[in-house]
Amino acid sequence: MTTAPAQPAGAEQIHTVLFSTFTQAKVEGTLHARDLDTGAEFAHAADTPVVLASVFKIPIALEYARQAASGELDPARRHTVTAAYRAGGSGTDGCAHDVEMSARDLAFMMMTISDNAATDLLLDIVGPDRVRTTLDGLGFPGFGFSSCAALDDDIRQELGLAPGRSLDDQLAGIPDQRLLTLRACTPGTSPSSTPREVTALLAAIWHDEAGPASACAEVRQIMRQQVWQHRLVSGFPEPGVRLAGKTGTDFSVRNEAGVIEYPDGKRYAVGVFLRTSTAVTRQPLADRAIGRAARLAVDHLRART
Repeated sequence: MTTAPAQPAGAEQIHTVLFSTFTQAKVEGTLHARDLDTGAEFAHAADTPVVLASVFKIPIALEYARQAASGELDPARRHTVTAAYRAGGSGTDGCAHDVEMSARDLAFMMMTISDNAATDLLLDIVGPDRVRTTLDGLGFPGFGFSSCAALDDDIRQELGLAPGRSLDDQLAGIPDQRLLTLRACTPGTSPSSTPREVTALLAAIWHDEAGPASACAEVRQIMRQQVWQHRLVSGFPEPGVRLAGKTGTDFSVRNEAGVIEYPDGKRYAVGVFLRTSTAVTRQPLADRAIGRAARLAVDHLRART
């Protein structure tokens, strides 16, 4: 394991404010931020394993872009999202009929609105083994990922639910505390990593070190189009500040990882990972805590330079 760098002067005060921010939101939180230009870091329990939820879609997008850049994959070739992939979520995942789109647009739907059906079809196209090989080759052997269908099937099996039926339709009435203890919410039994490792992957993408420069640029461009504005974005409302991110949500898990880009050219990779005390879908206090925590860390790094 990489030794964590010493925390800079003034960091203890930030830790205190972060702890208060997380406590007020009734969550437990971990965070890592890194200045992509100087390499300076801020860590809050950043080497603690966390459940990634849909943050694991970042390396799938990267593998798609690498294969498209090398000519192995035609980004314009059309593929069909059939009923075998659809489970009733966002985007094509909730469509009533088959949807045909390009490989590039599957990646776009996966990253911008976290479309699970698009994710699983794209993962089949690029190959899970290739995603694993790329992560291992970049130095991220502990970075987990999965198909969304496999995660849903594991939840059905753990809760004794009927296979082949919508998971959401069967969750009503299951006690909150039972959902909070699912394997899907437990690091090591669900795709996991650490906040420090996640920002390291983002840094590799932003530095064109995760593949061909054109591939890294495509991942950055797609991530800048994510539609969700309630987590990281909430902490950076100023005009001219751009954010490229990927959220992750699953019962007690509430995350976002991304890169904040300032008009002065400075860039900061941030990953905030929360565990909530309830599995309810709407948790605005927790969502805003992600933005506040990220802002505290980035302001601290900016003050140092």
